[in-house]
Amino acid sequence: MHDEFPERMKRCINTMPSLPTTIFKVIEICDNPRTSPMELNRVISLDPVLTARVLKLINMAYDGINHQTMNLVRAIIMLGLNTVKNVALSSSVVQTSLKEKGKSCFNMQAFWQHSLGVGVTAKLLAKKRGIDRKYWASYFCAGFLHDIGKLPFDTVFAEGYVNAIITAEQERNPLFHVEDRLFNMNHCYMGEVIADLWKLDGELRDMIAYHHTYSEYNGPYKDKLFTVVAANNYVTISKIGFSGNTYLAEVEPMVLEELKISRDMFLTMEKEILIEIEKAQIFLKI
Repeated sequence: MHDEFPERMKRCINTMPSLPTTIFKVIEICDNPRTSPMELNRVISLDPVLTARVLKLINMAYDGINHQTMNLVRAIIMLGLNTVKNVALSSSVVQTSLKEKGKSCFNMQAFWQHSLGVGVTAKLLAKKRGIDRKYWASYFCAGFLHDIGKLPFDTVFAEGYVNAIITAEQERNPLFHVEDRLFNMNHCYMGEVIADLWKLDGELRDMIAYHHTYSEYNGPYKDKLFTVVAANNYVTISKIGFSGNTYLAEVEPMVLEELKISRDMFLTMEKEILIEIEKAQIFLKI
């Protein structure tokens, strides 16, 4: 299997769904330190459908903003270039993946429902914990995209990935451990490769790469990473959607201690989480 690794990686990357040209222009613009909100607005505004999706997703992730009166320039100024870039990318990734045809081991609607659940829960945790609201959308994006490394597995290794999911369930083992054993790579690593390929910011890249190995993380975004870990655990246990992972390793006490929350907080959020997911599904047409 080790000898096949480079070829498998190449195939995975080459078969990633292609994103709209507008998105790559958005990424290019945002990577320029001299970019202004007006410049990013001009690029996104070239695609009216993308503009509408970005404003709707920002409204849902930011909470309490009326997307009918918010204009894109104001959103960019309020949230910053990277958050708007990642929101635009999030919308494009889900729409592109839903259009993909061929074999799939996932019900993609269930996969994105899980992803939305983690994004919404991460955002609501940030809100409940008093995190400044200008960061809520970035918590949402981090949770929403945490599992993108599973998409190339599903595209390239559909039949083998079904076996991995079944094996993980039979063994009551976290899926990423089974991925390592069967493929010599896991979805966290693949997600990191994709994040580099798409030029995602370092914060979002870390969420994708470390959400199962968070105890090893020494970077500057521990609060957001631990929030995504807690949100992913809750959504998986609650069976909100399905991303192929039935069993997760027990969340270490340091996660809740770091976030200064208890498990009871999730009970108080349950109804709000389900309402937010339903709103998000309508916005993203999942």
